[in-house]
Amino acid sequence: MSIRIKLLATAAVLAAAPALADEVNVYTTRQAFLIEPVMDAFTKETGIAVNLAFVEKGLVERLKSEGDRSPADLVMTVDIANLNQIVEAGVLQPVDSKVLKDSIPANLRSPDDLWFALTTRARVVFASKERVKDGEVTTYEDLASDKWKGRICTRAGVHDYNLALLAAVIAHHGEAAAKEWAAGVKANLARKPEGNDRSQVKAVWAGECDISLTNTYYMGAMLADPEQKAWADSVRIVFPTFENGGTHVNVSGIAMTKAAPNKAAAQKLMEFLVSPEAQAIYAEKNTEYPVLPGAKLSELVENWGSFTPDTIDLTDLAKLRPTALKIMEEVGYDD
Repeated sequence: MSIRIKLLATAAVLAAAPALADEVNVYTTRQAFLIEPVMDAFTKETGIAVNLAFVEKGLVERLKSEGDRSPADLVMTVDIANLNQIVEAGVLQPVDSKVLKDSIPANLRSPDDLWFALTTRARVVFASKERVKDGEVTTYEDLASDKWKGRICTRAGVHDYNLALLAAVIAHHGEAAAKEWAAGVKANLARKPEGNDRSQVKAVWAGECDISLTNTYYMGAMLADPEQKAWADSVRIVFPTFENGGTHVNVSGIAMTKAAPNKAAAQKLMEFLVSPEAQAIYAEKNTEYPVLPGAKLSELVENWGSFTPDTIDLTDLAKLRPTALKIMEEVGYDD
C-alpha cells in the first residue's frame, strides 16, 4: 500500500473521515510537520495509514465530549503535566506491550501502562559565551545563589516547563527548600518573566541577562531560523544537575484512548515509534533525545555534549505540580 498520511485541521474532520481497514487516527498537539517523517516510515513499513489531527487546545475536553464515539486511537502531546491531565480525565486505556516496556526506561512511562515517553528534552541553562565562564554554571540549586543576581532570564514561573522543574526541586529537597529556591531564583531575575523560551535566549544575546532556563530543543529550532541564528550562536548549552541527581528532563509522549477503534494497528504504531529507526527519525526532526537506550542521536544534538538525566519518576513530578504552582504564586515569581 502506498504511503497515506491525512493531515487534518480539526478532530471534527477526522470524525467525519471514512474508516479504513488498516489505519490509525492520532490526535496530536504537535505540529504535523514534526511527526510526518516518522509516520511516513511507519506506513511504508506496514501499509497502515496514519490520519493526523492537530488539536492545539482543548484536547482533554474534546476526548471527554466525544466519549466512546471518539475516532481517535492515539494521543500525542508534550510535557508530563499534559500527559497526566489526560490520564486523570479517564479517557485512556492501558497498553500491555513487552516491546514498549523493554524499550522505555521505567521512569519514562506510566506505571499502569497508560502513557509512554517517545523523546526527552532537558531543561538546561543557555549561557552567554562572552559573559559566563566555563564551569560557572554547576547545579540547579546554585541558580538561587547571589552570584546570579540580575543575570537570569526565564519565561513565566507558572508555565508547565518551569513548574515541572520546580516539582523536581520539591522531589529532591522538600517543599520548604523548594520555596526558598524559587524565591532565590526570582531575586536573581534580570527582568520580569515574559515571552517564551526563545525570548530568553534573545535577551541573553541582547545583553539583558547572562543565562536563561531553556529546553534543549530550542537550540535546533533557533539555528534553523535565519533571524534567530544569531541568538543561538551567542550562547552555549550547559547541563546543570541536582546536587543529589542528574539533569532535569521532560518528555513528549503517546497514549491509547479508551475508544480506540483501531486498537491493534494503534499498538503497532506505538511499538514502531520506539524502534531504533523511528527513534532516530523522530528525535532528529525535533532535535530531542530518544528514549530508546543506544538510539542514534542527531549530529547537532550530539554536539551539545552528554549529560546524566535525572531518574526521578515523572509520574511523581506530575503529582507535585499543584504544590509547585502554589509555591510560584506564594513567592510572586511572575509579579
